[in-house]
Order: sequence, then structure tokens, then C-alpha cells
Amino acid sequence: MKKFNVTVNGNTYEVLVEEVKLDAGEETITVPKVDVPVNQPKVEVSAPKATKEEKPAAETKKAVPAGGFKINAPMPGTILDVRVKEGQAVKRGDVVMILEAMKMENEIIAPQDGTVVSVQVSKGASVNTGDVLLVLK
Repeated sequence: MKKFNVTVNGNTYEVLVEEVKLDAGEETITVPKVDVPVNQPKVEVSAPKATKEEKPAAETKKAVPAGGFKINAPMPGTILDVRVKEGQAVKRGDVVMILEAMKMENEIIAPQDGTVVSVQVSKGASVNTGDVLLVLK
């Protein structure tokens, strides 16, 4: 056990921290034990509760048409803007989407000339590396 004094908003708290070692290959975690001064109310902390039920990724994705050229997400992130529609012609180098990753906006460009066969994601969607964003023909 290690003892620390922590000051929050002008109030000093004595905190005891116990280190718990787990099996080999698992992370080491610390579990705090807080002694709250007598004149301060005790505060209990619990894990956040899920606010809505999430659908598995497979249920939210569209079927990818066969025979087209797939443009995949280069990194995980959020789609900020979709700049093309199905049936639209694009030229090599045209920006087709904006992907936000780590607070940076990344332009997803068309790697070749073609026509958009299918847009697989919409604005606001979260994507993982390798997810199909759109299909060209």
C-alpha cells in the first residue's frame, strides 16, 4: 500500500493505493482506496451504463457489389463528409470522402477514373481500417 495526499478544489484527501498483480501476461492494475475526511460526503463511482443498444457492424453495412474496384478505409475514424453519389463519374485524384482520424481530416481520393457503383458508408459513420468505403466501376 502506498499513501498519497491529493488536493481537489482546496480539499486535501489522504488516498491509499494498493497494487494488485495478476497472472503472467496480464496487465497490472491499481485499485484506489480513498479515506474521505469526516466532513466530506462519500462518493461512490460505478462503471458507465450503456445508453443505447448498438447493432453489430455486419448488420449496419451494405452488401458490396462484385466486380468493382473497392476503396477501403486506410485507418480507423469517422466519416465527416461523403462528396459523391451512386452513379456519379469520378476522375483519378477527385476527393470522394473526408475521414477524420485522431482529430485530423484526411481526404480519401479516387485512385482511378470510374463511376461510383455503391457508397458503403454515410456521414457520421465510424469505420475501421480496411472497411469498404465505396466501390468504383
